[in-house]
Amino acid sequence: MTLADLGWAFLRIVILLGFLLGALPVVIWLERRVLAWFQNRIGPNRLGPFGLLQPMADAAKLFFKEEIIPAQADRLIWSLAPALSLFPALVAAATIPWGPNRLLTPVADVDIGILYFLAMSSLAAYGVLLAGWASNNKYSLLGGLRASAQVISYELGMGLSLATAILYTGSLRMTDMVEAQAEPLWGIVPFLHNWLVFTPWGLVGAALFLVCMLAETNRAPFDLPEAESELVAGYQTEYSSMKFAAFFMGEYIAILAISGIMATCFLGGYLAPINFSPIQTLGEGGGFWGVLATITGALMPPLWFVLKLFGLFFSFLWIRATLLRLRYDQLMNVGWRFLIPVGLVNLALLTVYVIWGWIPSLVGYAVAIALYFAIFGSRKPERREVALVSEAQPYRPKEA
Repeated sequence: MTLADLGWAFLRIVILLGFLLGALPVVIWLERRVLAWFQNRIGPNRLGPFGLLQPMADAAKLFFKEEIIPAQADRLIWSLAPALSLFPALVAAATIPWGPNRLLTPVADVDIGILYFLAMSSLAAYGVLLAGWASNNKYSLLGGLRASAQVISYELGMGLSLATAILYTGSLRMTDMVEAQAEPLWGIVPFLHNWLVFTPWGLVGAALFLVCMLAETNRAPFDLPEAESELVAGYQTEYSSMKFAAFFMGEYIAILAISGIMATCFLGGYLAPINFSPIQTLGEGGGFWGVLATITGALMPPLWFVLKLFGLFFSFLWIRATLLRLRYDQLMNVGWRFLIPVGLVNLALLTVYVIWGWIPSLVGYAVAIALYFAIFGSRKPERREVALVSEAQPYRPKEA
């Protein structure tokens, strides 16, 4: 590696970390404002215009807050757990391309880009689990155990959903996945890009990945590791000050990273939905339009990627404001009894397309849907009877 290569690599790292850490207060402010809008509240509006300085005030408050360490905690592991939760989130986005310029993005254009992301995302569970164990608190331990079981369950479904992108493009490299989606839509519509989500297997894979990304980041309705109605605050009950903030930083950065993975694998990455630009056409003649075409050609791909990123983040907020938290048995059932079978069937039908083409694959999807409705469509919800009493009765334990 030459000195110039080392300099470009350092620049790529600075750009990635600068974007993630710079976007962090923005997404925190956006969540508070959007949830207030959903719930017909005002939200933060005191510090700065529209409350834009509220995240800065929260950070200052947490920085000066007293840090209390439980007397019986394992101090070394208790102190390392927030870093183990934050570090994987920061480095998981290293293989995501946000533009066509390979000197600036991604940080590492490696052949195992998807595997690298899966490995880094699974490491975040160690921070949560060790935080729950080292706190020497029963509620914290239960939250850590829930998080580890949840990550293991939904990592399988996430792997199956990403396998559709791998099989379709024939590569684990994320830049190859974006280039494969730059082809004409379905091979016949030249002015539209062939985003993977516009195919049957890509649509199913994207839906599965959306569910898994909610569970992997412990967001509603899969936020059972920190369920305040059951576990006080879950694995972070005994944390305060900047260690408490580190868990939230890791969570929000993980949301940005996993949204970038979904945008890259299923939504065309930095590609625009329409494969036509009048400015680029006019710029072929040079002059003013040539300069404008050069500027827009450099700026628009990152802008499209950021728009997709924040669109997916908005979906996180919409789901949080809409759906109730699942019971733990429901969470496990969704992961093991629904996501994995659907992912396996979807992967098999994609294999049929790769070998035999469109028609056999579409016939397979029709048969799978018909079988699903034939088997599960006639099932009725379980009837539950509730006994009502006219007056509240005091509890009397039965005699032994």
